[in-house]
Amino acid sequence: MNEHKVVFTGSLGAGKTTAIASISEIPVINTDIQTSDFTKPVMRQIGAHSSTPSIEVANRSMTTVAMDYGEVNLELGKKLRLYGTPGQQRFDYMWKVLIHGAQGLVIFVDNAGTDPIGDLARYTDIFREYILTTHTVVAVTRMDLVPRPSIQVYHNYLHQLGIQLPVFSVDARSSESVANMVGHLVEMINGESC
Repeated sequence: MNEHKVVFTGSLGAGKTTAIASISEIPVINTDIQTSDFTKPVMRQIGAHSSTPSIEVANRSMTTVAMDYGEVNLELGKKLRLYGTPGQQRFDYMWKVLIHGAQGLVIFVDNAGTDPIGDLARYTDIFREYILTTHTVVAVTRMDLVPRPSIQVYHNYLHQLGIQLPVFSVDARSSESVANMVGHLVEMINGESC
């Protein structure tokens, strides 16, 4: 296979769009619109991957309504296609569209959110069939702002569900942090690790 499809999903504001922008080698295609559902300003990363990514704080609140899309070139001419789902429940019809044919899934959880374990519970329930049949990792963002719950708490919760997934602390703004997590997922897809 010359390409891999990976889907980034998770709660609203968890960093899916920013993570894709931090590693994409093309300008990210997104479907962000202004919304009244999410009132705090959000960090937006603009443009293609570079050593000095451009970050701006949006003056208005934005949300993804259909998808984000970025690409990364891998070794041996392979391509990684990155799709980001909308975080709002009302756009959940896109989750099923985007997950079709994916080899990997990243569940983003905002550790500074009001109920991060509840968010993980919701997404593991929604994508449970997919999680059990393919490669999935959990990316916990904003741990630099709120260190609790710890990564171990997430592992314990997943263990209670009978699910074993790698859990990463990820800074969605850092290409190195996101690339490390995605690199692990690509290794799983390629059968290089379990």
